[in-house]
Amino acid sequence: MRALIEIDQAISVVQQEMRSRASHPGAIVMLDEAVGRVLARDVISPIDSPPFDKSTRDGFALSAGGSGTEWIIRDTVAAGGAPGRALAPGECSRIMTGAPLPSGAERVASKECMSERNGRARLLKVEPLDNIVRRGANIARGQVVLHPKVLAAQDIGILAASGFAEVTVAVPLSIGIVCTGPELQPPGGPLGAGQIYDSNGPQLAAQLAAIQCPARQRGIVADEPGLLTEALASALAEHELVLVSGGVSEGDFDYVPGCLESLGATILMHGVAVKPGKPTLFARRGSSWIFGLPGNPVSTFVIFELLVKPFLYGCMGIDWEPPCFHGTLGEVVRRKDAGRVEYLPVRMQGGSILPIAFHGSAHLNALGDADGIIRIERGVHELARGTEIDVRPL
Repeated sequence: MRALIEIDQAISVVQQEMRSRASHPGAIVMLDEAVGRVLARDVISPIDSPPFDKSTRDGFALSAGGSGTEWIIRDTVAAGGAPGRALAPGECSRIMTGAPLPSGAERVASKECMSERNGRARLLKVEPLDNIVRRGANIARGQVVLHPKVLAAQDIGILAASGFAEVTVAVPLSIGIVCTGPELQPPGGPLGAGQIYDSNGPQLAAQLAAIQCPARQRGIVADEPGLLTEALASALAEHELVLVSGGVSEGDFDYVPGCLESLGATILMHGVAVKPGKPTLFARRGSSWIFGLPGNPVSTFVIFELLVKPFLYGCMGIDWEPPCFHGTLGEVVRRKDAGRVEYLPVRMQGGSILPIAFHGSAHLNALGDADGIIRIERGVHELARGTEIDVRPL
C-alpha cells in the first residue's frame, strides 16, 4: 500500500478522472422512465407557461369601467374552455380556477367577495391581489426549463407541463461487480465452517440501482492470483467500471493490486486516511476504471457514498453533492483513534443528532438504524453535546 492520502485528496483524484470520460450523446427515454436519471442537457421550453392569462380563483372576471361595484354577468368561462367576445366596460364573466381570462378583464374577484342577483354581480370586498397568473409568468418560451441534474418527481411534472413526453438522459457507465474471498457464500444456501454470506455484492448492486446505474454481479472469486487475474481481465473487457470488493489491503491473500498491475492498470491511489475505508484503491486501464473497495461491508458502503457515487454522476456530466442538513449533537461523541478522518452513523430524534452504537466496519446492522453519517476531522477526539454538525443523509 502506498502512503495514505487524505480523503479530500482522494476526492480530487476521482474528480480529475471523471472529467476525462468522453461525452456521450445520451439516450431518449419516456418521462415515466426518467425519474432518478441524469438529465443530459439543458431543456428549453417550447411554450409559455401558463400559455394564457388564467384565473387562480373561482369567481368573476371583472372588466374595467362601469360603476366599479356592480357588473352585468355575460357568461361563464370554465377551465379548458375559451372565452367569447371581449368584455365591455361594466361586464363580467363567471370564471373557474385555471380558466383563461376573457379579453377586457382587469382582475378576478373571488366568489366569496361577490354577490350575485338578477344577472348582476356586486362587489362585497376588495382584494389586494388581482388573482391572475399572467401568460409566461412561470416560464417563457425559449427559457431553460431544467439544467442537467438528477431528475426528481417534481422535475417530471415540470417537463410534462412544458409539453415533453420524452427527455434525453445521460448514459451511465457499464459496471461490473467482483467480490473476492473463499469465505463468501451467496445468500440463500447453507454456510460451512468459517464461511459468511456475501453482503457486499447485493449491497453494491442495490446502491447502484438506487441511482439508476444498473450493474452485473460477476460472482465470487477465490483469493488465488490466477483466478483473480482472469476474473478481472474478463470484467475489464466488458465494463467501463469494475467494483472489486475485498483483496485490496496488505494481508497475505490481498492480491488485487498486483493482479491489476499485471494487467497493465495504473494505480492512481491506494490507501486513504479515512475510517472506515483505509485500503481503498482506484486504478485505470485504458478507458476503464477500477475501484478496489475494502471487504468489510460498512467500509464498502461508505466509500461507495464518498467516492464511487460522485464519480458515476461526474461521468454523466454533473457535479453531484449530497443534500446535507445541519443539526446539533444530542450526545457527546468520543473516539480513541483520531489519526484519520472518520465517518460515523447517526440517527435523528426530536431534532437532535444521536450517534449509533457502532462496533466497527463489519457492523453492517448499524446502518439499518442510521439516517446519515457525520464527519469527524483528524485530530478531534471528542465532539461535545450541542456541537453543530453537518449530516450526510443515507
